[in-house]
Amino acid sequence: MGDRERDRPRTWHYGLVARWWAEFNTAEPAELAFYRSTIERAGQPALDLACGAGRLLLPLLRAGLDVDGCDLSPDMLARCHDLTARDGLVPALSAQAMHELDLPRAYRTIFVCDSFGLGGLRAHDAEALRRCHAHLAPGGALVLNIYPPYGDAAVWPSWRPERRLGLPEDWPETGDRRRLGDGDELELRARMLDLDPLEQRLTRQINARLWRAGALVAEEERSLLENLYFRNELLLMLDQAGFADVAVLGGYAGEPATPESAMLVFVAGKQA
Repeated sequence: MGDRERDRPRTWHYGLVARWWAEFNTAEPAELAFYRSTIERAGQPALDLACGAGRLLLPLLRAGLDVDGCDLSPDMLARCHDLTARDGLVPALSAQAMHELDLPRAYRTIFVCDSFGLGGLRAHDAEALRRCHAHLAPGGALVLNIYPPYGDAAVWPSWRPERRLGLPEDWPETGDRRRLGDGDELELRARMLDLDPLEQRLTRQINARLWRAGALVAEEERSLLENLYFRNELLLMLDQAGFADVAVLGGYAGEPATPESAMLVFVAGKQA
């Protein structure tokens, strides 16, 4: 295995999982309103970085906003293309990793929703922030969110050595099984494989099974690496990437973050 392939971000957003994302993952009203208002305030064009199958991109395009999409997974982008084409929309879509971002436009707004830190290499995350800064027009804004590790009651106890003895978790006997638009059924099961508190890295595994007329016809397993961040280290990374005037919000209501905030939203500006 070459260095490039070994360093490639490890995510599970391919194949059957991409199909699930396209069929069932839709934007929550609060997050959609937040990103729309952010784009209207910070300006266009905007870039949905890690756009996936278009969960946010599609409704933003429907609202008449100038938004491009970029994602690591060609499978997700293919689903995104199909969904936007149904509405007669033709967004610019690019298949690139965040840390390799190289697009021809300068953006007033770049947003990364629920995706920063996925893949496994912290050096990639730092480079991704530098690339975002370089792709912003002067006065533009980067918006990204994270879920601090202490806010996840299922994961936080596993930072203790005695709890990690129980990893990897067993597969649940059943998962979330739903009917697709063509009548097939798709089931997802997930488990925690490992948590490395020194590296602050979580490894999860997903199992996707496709059922047709009651018979199992396809099954896939993939893993996802997630780097875990706390507020202050991400503030330092944003500073090192060249950002200024960083606000940290406690969710999409726009209020400042508190110790009780289960999600942190960073709004980082590029100097005009």
